[in-house]
Amino acid sequence: MADLAQLTAWRDALMAARYRGVRTAEYDGKRVTYASDDEMAAALADLNRQIAGATERISVVRIQSSKGL
Repeated sequence: MADLAQLTAWRDALMAARYRGVRTAEYDGKRVTYASDDEMAAALADLNRQIAGATERISVVRIQSSKGL
């Protein structure tokens, strides 16, 4: 699995290509061509999901204890 920095770089490259109106994204010396904008949107959604999963924090911690009686 890729680390957070690599996922972010891939997402930024894909977003830049999409905003330019091209279907080819380049990153790390690799070139990926997508068939449609829907395919690019699906790839972006997947990258955003992976980034959110990598940065997810625990918001509630519950502690339960007893005196052992």
